[in-house]
Amino acid sequence: MASTWVPDVSPDSPFSLANIPFGIISTVDNVAPHAATAIGSHVLDLKVLCSDPRVAQLLSSSPRPPRPVGKEIDEFPAPAPAPAPDYAAIFSQPTLNAFAALGRPAHRFVRAALQDLLSAETRHPEVLRDNEELRRRALVRDSAEVTMHLPMAIGDYTDFYAGYHHAHAVGSMFRGPQHALQPNYTHLPVGYHGRASSIVVSGTGVRRPRGQILLDGEPTAAPSRRLDFELELGCLIATPNALGEPVAVADAEDRVFGYVLLNDWSARDVQTWEYVPLGPFNSKNFASTVSPWVVLADALEPFRAGAIENATLLQDYLKEGRKDSVFDIELEVDLETPSGDVTTISTTSSKFLLWSFPQMIAHHTLGGCPMRTGDLLGSGTISGPGPNQSGSLLEMSDGGKKDVLLYGMDVRRFLRDGDTVTMRGSCGKSGERVGFGSCVGRILPPK
Repeated sequence: MASTWVPDVSPDSPFSLANIPFGIISTVDNVAPHAATAIGSHVLDLKVLCSDPRVAQLLSSSPRPPRPVGKEIDEFPAPAPAPAPDYAAIFSQPTLNAFAALGRPAHRFVRAALQDLLSAETRHPEVLRDNEELRRRALVRDSAEVTMHLPMAIGDYTDFYAGYHHAHAVGSMFRGPQHALQPNYTHLPVGYHGRASSIVVSGTGVRRPRGQILLDGEPTAAPSRRLDFELELGCLIATPNALGEPVAVADAEDRVFGYVLLNDWSARDVQTWEYVPLGPFNSKNFASTVSPWVVLADALEPFRAGAIENATLLQDYLKEGRKDSVFDIELEVDLETPSGDVTTISTTSSKFLLWSFPQMIAHHTLGGCPMRTGDLLGSGTISGPGPNQSGSLLEMSDGGKKDVLLYGMDVRRFLRDGDTVTMRGSCGKSGERVGFGSCVGRILPPK
């Protein structure tokens, strides 16, 4: 991968030239949310960039949007070719949905075009690198000068339970090691429908939820006393499927726009009382935090890895043609106390999944469920097999029985008001890091 002409890009930055993530920003000069990408600590304003006629010309050969799926269209005469996407208009919108809906060929084309414009060896130096006026307007030198927004309008959110080690650890707490996994766990990707309206972008405060919990054996409506985080990877859907038409597992990759870090906050005491017989409800619907930059699926291709081996004979619709169906992304969780002490309490990898996102999509649509652009799928809590690789305090504290030691002679079993949880994820060698930045949430006291 070539180097960039953009100054002061740290070799440890997750936003190297190998990445080119997409997000939604606003600035002092342009308060309306619109699209951008990140390079090092800089932010490239795509609304401003694509309004330049030279950039528009470069992008004019972009792949056209896909034709509608789900219906055989018999038209005579054949329709005229669709015009090239208007990227100035697309990147002026307050979400990335219109860009995502163009499909992966368009995502791949635009990412490659931006990589070229930002490369020290760009084929078009006059467009941006040597164009002082456009650089001044489009390249924000300090990411602290921008406000990040939720990157997509999320219509539906489904959270899966694909983290094998988490599922086994939690099942062992409640049912014992011999019965840790439910009989269906290795046969299908288990999941539940979450609440899209409470998904928030990194940096948004999270109010401690109230719920019905058991206190001294009696149901009581009260603030949660066992508030937890869950370290997850989120997958955003690009192109939809029609009602009644399943997505084949071999075709599911082409439906993916990109990935984010996801903290699916959980009120464990509310969950314990409410989950029988239909599963999580108020224990999960109060907040889920996502990182602001969407890492395109193509950016993660070099970091594929094998999922945890599943010895169960799978149904045909779940059988994949490749073994490297997940990603080896280095994940970390920091817990900062109100006093300012920070402890890295977990270091793990996104490869510790039993099910891949293509399998989740294939199963989700098996009965004909229509996925839509912007839908979010969560992996479920990602934990590794080691003692410092747990993706939740529930596991670290053995269900609230043990203290988790922190810097400053502090301890936790579950989160306290004022605690801040920061998740990070990246992969690749120095100078070519591909990552998500931070996924941050601070616990606010209940109302």
